[in-house]
Amino acid sequence: MVGQYDENLLSDMLPIYYTKFFPQNVFCRWLSCGSSPQPLANRELSFTLADDVYLRYLSISNQKELQTLFQKKCPHKLDIGAVYNTKPSIARHDSVVLARELVFDIDLTDYDEVRTCCQEAKVCQKCWKFMVVACEILDKALKDDFGFQSILWVFSGRRGIHCWVSDYEARTLDSPGRGAVADYLCLIMGGENQSKKVHLGSDNLHTSIRRALNIIDKYFEEILQDQEFFATADGLKGLLKLIPDEALRTQVEKKLEKLPESSLERWKHFVNVYEGYCRENGFAMRKIKYLVEEIKIQYCYPRLDVNVTKGFNHLLKSPFSIHPKTGKVSIVFKPNNARRMKLDEVPTIHSLLDDSAADSAQHQNNMKTSVKNFQEVVFSLEKSEAMRRKTDANISIDF
Repeated sequence: MVGQYDENLLSDMLPIYYTKFFPQNVFCRWLSCGSSPQPLANRELSFTLADDVYLRYLSISNQKELQTLFQKKCPHKLDIGAVYNTKPSIARHDSVVLARELVFDIDLTDYDEVRTCCQEAKVCQKCWKFMVVACEILDKALKDDFGFQSILWVFSGRRGIHCWVSDYEARTLDSPGRGAVADYLCLIMGGENQSKKVHLGSDNLHTSIRRALNIIDKYFEEILQDQEFFATADGLKGLLKLIPDEALRTQVEKKLEKLPESSLERWKHFVNVYEGYCRENGFAMRKIKYLVEEIKIQYCYPRLDVNVTKGFNHLLKSPFSIHPKTGKVSIVFKPNNARRMKLDEVPTIHSLLDDSAADSAQHQNNMKTSVKNFQEVVFSLEKSEAMRRKTDANISIDF
């Protein structure tokens, strides 16, 4: 196993990985709580095998069955689906979805219109900061605004993050309810042909938007310097398109074109011109009251794949699955540690199995930390489920 990760060797490495490193016991406990009050066997699993052979409607009753499936099928990718009223392999066309974690999928490719350091599947430490901001904003909103507690954050293995909310109230939300949560969290609206995608109106900002802006402000200048949004002619043109007031837009253009190509310097001068314009043109203030905030949100606020959150049928990659292209583990991380995460320190299947690899010791240690993070979420979920069942039982007795 000397050398770098080789996708062609994945089939040889996976049986060892699933036996030695995949946290099968905790994984089954997590799925069991997420399936409750239905049995674990009613949960759909999906495997993608070598050569993109795709198997859906798989299920397990316990850890032993999972281990047998892993060794027999050796999945290159493991996805998790919904909980049905029956075993998913039986009467699949007539089965009814009863529960599903409330899930969020954030992919850096959705930031391609703003990020400049990378495009498409490429990711670096600079654009990872978009994921840090997204994680902080969503985690805070889910806890403070909805009261959810059992929240699992997972690195996708390549270019994004997944969030699993396992609280009973979240799991049993219907599609309109999931849509309402997703819409509440979405501030960026519009397709590729629409320049300005954030409209906050002129009323007082909602507390959640203020909170999100406070988080963005912690990182905004740093991201601005990393990405240099406004350093090029196209970047500057993109900023100008976000200014709906023509007179202000003209003033900003004349001012910024004369400045050096520093996005931070150009941004500060833009804010000064905007504030001066608002002082002199009170009538225009209502129309552009939150322009600065709208631009910050458009460049830095989480870009959610709403369809993943709203639908029940969408499968999502399992924690601790291996990304076939990168060999990286879909590790579990704590939201308050997202900023300290280094992408080159994410364990790979190669570094975990090859003790002679330069980063093997560090990656094995990081894998242990990830499993511990997972355990903490599962233990907390089990405790909450036990309390919920006890409360339900007491209510039944009282009735």
